Amino acid sequence: MSAERAPGLRVARAAAWSVLPGELVLVVCAVAGVRIPDPVLLGAGALVVAVLVLEASVLWRLYAASRRRDGTGRPAALRSAVGTLVPVALRRLVTHEFRALHSLGLWVVRRRHRIPEGALPVPYTEPQTGVMYTLAFVSVLETVVLALVIPWPLVHAILLVVDVYGVLLVLAMHAASVTRPHVVEADGSLRLRYGALFDLRVPAAVIAAARVERRFPGGGLVRVDEDGTLDLAVGSRTTVTVELTEPVEFVRPLGRRGSARTLRFNADDPRAAVAALVTPSLTPERTAPTPTPGLPA
Repeated sequence: MSAERAPGLRVARAAAWSVLPGELVLVVCAVAGVRIPDPVLLGAGALVVAVLVLEASVLWRLYAASRRRDGTGRPAALRSAVGTLVPVALRRLVTHEFRALHSLGLWVVRRRHRIPEGALPVPYTEPQTGVMYTLAFVSVLETVVLALVIPWPLVHAILLVVDVYGVLLVLAMHAASVTRPHVVEADGSLRLRYGALFDLRVPAAVIAAARVERRFPGGGLVRVDEDGTLDLAVGSRTTVTVELTEPVEFVRPLGRRGSARTLRFNADDPRAAVAALVTPSLTPERTAPTPTPGLPA
């Protein structure tokens, strides 16, 4: 039996998507002190129990099918079942969100994420810093205005939770970019990152050349041309181009895979990044900590 044809799989996915927003509304109401009628609570509880039973049933069938089909151990079968039941895009979005919130904590204590000894961190946030802070300010202003003009306590409480969490996510996204810079390691290998959304490791052996080249590609964060050129733009700008001897594979933010033989990315100091890639020698100056734009004072 194919995993996609497991009984109730589509229904289980749809039920999870539909019940979660309703649960969020009930939680907000409870926190705001809004009295919820008993029939509504009973109905919501019965619905949640039914969804949990359905999810557990489908998960067990997928688990059992994986054990029979592949003969794998219990942990591997369970991972396979969860991977089938929960869409890839949803899993990656949740993962990105948790990583961004973790980065917010790193940002507050002025630490960066996994910079090996002797490696050169390459910040890239300069083109977006002003935009992110402006967006956070506008979100805070919107929260205050809505709090003053909305007279209904329930609507006010729901929007307050949503707006505050939105401001937190904006700051977390910027913090992820600040605390997770690109990295040129001592051996000349390259790690390209954009916050918690993108991570690509390039071995030094496949790097043929690197140069400073300012370009303004269109499109979104990750764009791949037909000739195999990957643009990882920040603020619609790239400043460094790296040529490879062979294609490298990468994973897009929502799980799609691709490959590229030319990499273009933004660096706040492109000359330092290119020099480190061209001459990957470890020097005393390189081991010294470098200031990261955007870290709180």
